[in-house]
Amino acid sequence: MAAIRPTGFDPGSQRPRSSGRRSGWRRLGSRSPRHRAGRPRAGATRHALGWRLALPGVLVLAGVLFATSAETSKGSDLRGGRRDQLAELIRRGNTEVAASERRAAELRRSVDEATRSRTRTDARLEGPQREVDALTGPAGLGKVRGPSLTVKLDDAPRRPGGVLPPGANADDVVVHQQDVQAVVNALWAGGAEAMTIMGIRVISTSAVRCVGNTLLLHGRTFSPAFVITAIGNVSSMRAALDASRGVWLFRQAARAWNLGYTVGDPQVVTLPAYDGPTGLTHATNPSR
Repeated sequence: MAAIRPTGFDPGSQRPRSSGRRSGWRRLGSRSPRHRAGRPRAGATRHALGWRLALPGVLVLAGVLFATSAETSKGSDLRGGRRDQLAELIRRGNTEVAASERRAAELRRSVDEATRSRTRTDARLEGPQREVDALTGPAGLGKVRGPSLTVKLDDAPRRPGGVLPPGANADDVVVHQQDVQAVVNALWAGGAEAMTIMGIRVISTSAVRCVGNTLLLHGRTFSPAFVITAIGNVSSMRAALDASRGVWLFRQAARAWNLGYTVGDPQVVTLPAYDGPTGLTHATNPSR
């Protein structure tokens, strides 16, 4: 896998050299007692007296600050509390998004049912509805059943203490966006008729993106291992995987860094219909 290898900074490789001179505090501390002896100057006496008068106020103020912090934290980590609140906010947001998606899917099904009901009583809608039904399959809006091939991509197992394999960097031991795309493109090239990634149906507007080491698909995030299932001619899809350079690069990385790459045995499965929004956000005419 042609992963980008950033040049890391190893703190252990940058050690300060000794200049042969002692630091300022050591030089000051090494002065002999006779240099410090003698009668203090008047300015120094006034300076010391000012510090003696200010010190109790500073100590009182520090005590008030410590007491306030202790009362506020109640024995807990204030910064940890903020992190917990952020994590809870993210979980709550994900729950609300999932509920909204389920509600939207229910509304789309209600609209479809109402449309079909109206078609049965309005002859003018029969022709357009037949055209829509004919496009349902190719658009990924209907269930598909048939022989399938499943490919699984996974990060390398974590070592104790987060230690990387010899010669590897952090990018070498994780699955990247281009790795998932290589498998998806190879399966399409091999004649796949329908496909899912992590159980979500892939359609013409689907985009595979990675955020960190997570996969983003249709607004949902998934952690590895990433599972891709395609229905079609199993022999042709397997041959396309073997012929893909992108897949070959990942397989080389898998052998070198112990990433996961497995192709399951063929099975007859039913892939679900896509139930998300189908509106285009933008489109471009390629002929212009």
